[in-house]
This record gives sequence, structure tokens and C-alpha cells, in this order.
Amino acid sequence: MGLWQKLKGEFIDIIEWLDPTQNTMAFRFERHNNEIKNGAKLTVRESQVAVFINEGQIADVFSPGMYTLTTENMPILSTLKGWKYGFNSPFKAEVYFINTKQFTDLKWGTPNPIMLRDPEFGPIRIRAFGIYSIQVEDATKFIRGVVGTDGNFTSEKITEQLKNIAITRFSDAIGESKLPVLDMASNYNEISAFCETKIGPDYAEYGIKMTKFLIANISLPKNVEDALDKRSSIGIIGDLNKFTQYQTGEAMTAAANNPAGGGAAAGMGMGMGFGMANQMMGAMGQQQQPQQSQQPQQSPQTGPPPVPPALTFFMVVNGQQAGPYDINTLTTMAANNQLMRETLVWRQGMAAWIAADQVPELANVFAATPPPLPPVG
Repeated sequence: MGLWQKLKGEFIDIIEWLDPTQNTMAFRFERHNNEIKNGAKLTVRESQVAVFINEGQIADVFSPGMYTLTTENMPILSTLKGWKYGFNSPFKAEVYFINTKQFTDLKWGTPNPIMLRDPEFGPIRIRAFGIYSIQVEDATKFIRGVVGTDGNFTSEKITEQLKNIAITRFSDAIGESKLPVLDMASNYNEISAFCETKIGPDYAEYGIKMTKFLIANISLPKNVEDALDKRSSIGIIGDLNKFTQYQTGEAMTAAANNPAGGGAAAGMGMGMGFGMANQMMGAMGQQQQPQQSQQPQQSPQTGPPPVPPALTFFMVVNGQQAGPYDINTLTTMAANNQLMRETLVWRQGMAAWIAADQVPELANVFAATPPPLPPVG
């Protein structure tokens, strides 16, 4: 340092701080053995507070404005220094500038799931995250409780502590609310406001005010979300019986329109579609029987007896069992050469598989079907 710079820096005429960062909360006005003289200019900009500290003790606090330092506007420091009638000699004091702007977009989130007892799902785990904003409200309390002797205090040095406080109070608030998980999304504003009141006193101990607390999302574990999606899908489908009938019809249409298998495949697909439809309708009938059995019995009425069940047969196709098929389906399959006279068939009550043309009930199936052509002599 040159002699002129040293002499020039002996006495400070202007005290100010221009913040070149976006995260500095407290800054100590740096100097090298400099002293402040009577009549020095102090500039405190908007969103700043200047705090004078004398020998480790907080003295005068200056709000935004421009000041000429005299004993009149430094009453505490004048008392500490013993300036009863003003001062003429320079003095030494630390000057801290406190940034009072809002620090926004500070993120919080639950590091581990929160255990809850949901009234609908029972014990369940949730995660949550969001943002919050803070502002220094009491500069002296902030220096005493947080900054200490740090000459360049940034928001990162306090946000971890503030975030942990926010998570703790949020977990307590969400547990006290007793809200079902499915209703939390419609109450984000109310939960956020409640959390602000819970967190406020804790932050005030550091001289900090929480200006905003927002919940961005509350989520469930993925397996629970998948289960909810399935449950919602079932609710959207509605009548399962009608949906099953619709799916069966779609499958039959797709099989009939399949060009890869030609006419034989179309006939087989149609026959298997009819058989599948019969099976599913039978299953739905069995499901409805218990429901009907719960209804009170009515008095017997005169009338014709119930229609006997349709006669159905199983058949062997490519070495595998297929069916059962009713007579109408088998007639269609015979016309498409999918049911041959030598095809093995079986129905309930038969002792073994036998050729189709040996079953009396299937005689009409082959009545309109000509026999195979004789071999050319």
C-alpha cells in the first residue's frame, strides 16, 4: 500500500455497501486500521440496516437513509465512548450491514416419508416438498443469534437449519390436521397458512420472519399410487358384466377380421369366440346366482318348466382341447371344415372321446355337409 493510500485510508469519510450478490444476509464494512471521523457520511440503502458495534457490544442501528455521523444520531455509541460534548478525534467501530430484503425460492422437502394414520387407507406414508421465503426482521437479534463475528454471512449458512425447522413443524401440522390423504390437495392453502403460524415463533428467535410457506406437492409411495390408479380405472368402467360382454365382442370381431388366417382361421376364431362368450356368460350367471339366492323366496307360480341348458361339446384341435361349443357353433365350424367327421369330441356324461360322426346328437351337423370326394382312379 502506498503512502498516499495509507494516509487517505486513515479516516473513513463514506460508509456504504453495495451488494454484488443475491445471497448475502450480513456484511461487515471492511477496512485496514481505518477510523471513522466526526461528520463521516453513512449511506444505508433500501432493504438495508446498518449496525454499529463497539468493542463487541451492539450500539446504534440505522435504518435506510443518508446520515452525517455526530453525537446526536449516535446516542448509544456516544454514551459508550463518553462523548458528553461531542467528539473531534476519530474513533474505531465495526459496522455491519444487514440485508432486509426477502430471500425467496428457498426449497424444503421431507428427506424421509412421514408416517400417518389415514381414516380411509389406514397407516400410510407420504412425502412433501415446496418453497418458502424469509426476511431479517430484527437486525440486532440476527447478529447476536446467527451472524456472530462472521463478516460475510450468506443465506446458505442458515437455510439448512431453517429447512429442518420447517419440515418438523409441517410434519406436526399435517398429523394434527387429521385430513384424509385424498383431501390434502384441496387444502394446500390452509395447510400452508397453518404451518406459517407454527414456524413463525421459531424463526423469530433468530430475528428472522417467514414471509411465505408454500406446499408444491404431497405424494404417496409409487405402489400405493399404482393401486389407486387401478381403483380409479375400475370406478370408471362401472358395470363389469357389460364391460366383459363388450370386451368379448371386440375379441370376436378382431378374430373374424384377421386376414392372416384366411377362411379357416376366421371360422376357428368365430367358433372359439362363441365358446368364450358361452363360458363368460356362464361365469357371470354363477356370480349372479349367490346374489339372487339372497333375495326372499317368492311363492311358486304355475307355468312351463325352465328351458334345459344348451348341449355343448369339447373337441380336439391340433392336439389340444377346445370348447365347449354349442350345436350352432359346431354346425358353422363343420361348414368351414374345422369340424370333421373324424374329429374327436366329448361332452359331460360320455365315457371317452369319440369321432364326431358317431355321436347321435351331431348327426344333423354333418347332414348338409357332403362326404369327402373319392380318390381319383
